[in-house]
Amino acid sequence: MYEYGNLIAGNWVKGEGGAFETRNPARPGEVIGRYVAASAEQVAAAVAAAREAQRAWRSVPSVERGATFGKFIAALEAKAEDLARSITLEQGKPLAESRGEVAKSCAEARFMMGEAARGHSQVLPSARPGIRNMVLRRPRGVIAAITPWNFPILTPMRKISPALVFGNAIVLKPSEFTPSTACLIADAARGIVPDGLLQIVNGGGPVGAALVSSPGVEGVTFTGSAATGKRIYALAAQNLAEISLELGGKNAAVVNDTADLGACLDQIMAAAFMCAGQRCTAVSRVIVHRKMLSNVNDGLVERAKRIVLGDGMDPATTMGPLTNEAQRARVVQMVEAGAKEGAEVLLGGRAAQVKGLETGYFYPPTVLGKVAPTTRVAREEIFGPVISVLAYDSLDEAISILNGVEYGLTSALFSNDNTVIQRFVDESESGMIHVNHGTIPDNHMPFGGVKASGVGAYSVGASAANFYTTEHSVYVKYR
Repeated sequence: MYEYGNLIAGNWVKGEGGAFETRNPARPGEVIGRYVAASAEQVAAAVAAAREAQRAWRSVPSVERGATFGKFIAALEAKAEDLARSITLEQGKPLAESRGEVAKSCAEARFMMGEAARGHSQVLPSARPGIRNMVLRRPRGVIAAITPWNFPILTPMRKISPALVFGNAIVLKPSEFTPSTACLIADAARGIVPDGLLQIVNGGGPVGAALVSSPGVEGVTFTGSAATGKRIYALAAQNLAEISLELGGKNAAVVNDTADLGACLDQIMAAAFMCAGQRCTAVSRVIVHRKMLSNVNDGLVERAKRIVLGDGMDPATTMGPLTNEAQRARVVQMVEAGAKEGAEVLLGGRAAQVKGLETGYFYPPTVLGKVAPTTRVAREEIFGPVISVLAYDSLDEAISILNGVEYGLTSALFSNDNTVIQRFVDESESGMIHVNHGTIPDNHMPFGGVKASGVGAYSVGASAANFYTTEHSVYVKYR
């Protein structure tokens, strides 16, 4: 049982808002955590404490900040199993996936720790004699962060890490469905990171709105749906706060030609069904050259049949439940709409029951064939274990289908034809582009999207400095 209020100015304090519970999505009758949401006044107090703490932190040399942050990462690594367990109990994914999420989060954090020691300033030529020109970067200030329920440590750490190493303070509101992991992160930071630099405010939409609209916040970072992102964008604009939004995706893998179809499909399956498809980078469309259509359909169905649904704490489970009932209801509704629009259900297609876990939020791996590009399942984010297979006859048609959605997060191509590869790299309207491998990003590469998939600087990598710092042109006359 996890029980938390809100971490404000170094102390856990009982919330003044409403109480709420989290439940195991595999066993919804099992209460996992009890929390009390922050009031608007407590959110304001957290922002004020962050401003006070950040004044001192911004003056600490960047290498020293990095060393402090390294101790924090070590504390997280020491609690890796506890963190993984909290993820599985509230989010539902298999424990092996949760362990991998913790490990990747710490690896990304160590890369960002190195960014504290790298130069992000420039010395530029002057247009006039006797003057030296420089471009300097300074910490932005107080960062407000709102994170979703699908990656309870990875997404918070993608915001906490750059915020702290670049000299900011951060107030984090984790999802009300999976707050325990963020609270454990904050516990690990206590006694290492100065009080007030990392604070947690728990609760739902009203808490997030109070945080984002606070006049003391200089930057707002959010990961979640495009619809919520638009509302957050509007709230942050009231104070002209800088924005970094990581939003949805309708990601596709284009299968044009391949010498090893089995290996290709293995990578697509991993990209599609990890986290039960509840990933912004999940492959949800497979766009296949018609000559390969039958083999691809058969291969996807064959592999999906091997997936074992169950409780994430069971070592035999390879795919857990969806995180909440509302998300499962959406997946059910989307697949039913797809069938009505002419899609053929090749596998799955209806909510599942697992023996001994009859009330769990399970949905089986689902493969839809004969999907037309204009249908909802081909255009809208489903956020579940559903693959839509679309056929094409020419590369022009494939690229048109690929780009014919509002999102532009990530995409993949499987081909050995250099002309096809180069066109894909040039023309795919995605922030992250993969060739001959799935949509798993590296720990040091910029992470983000274009179109309706994102606004502002990408997270991870050196480009994160564009959000977490401000830029200053300096002219020094020396003679």
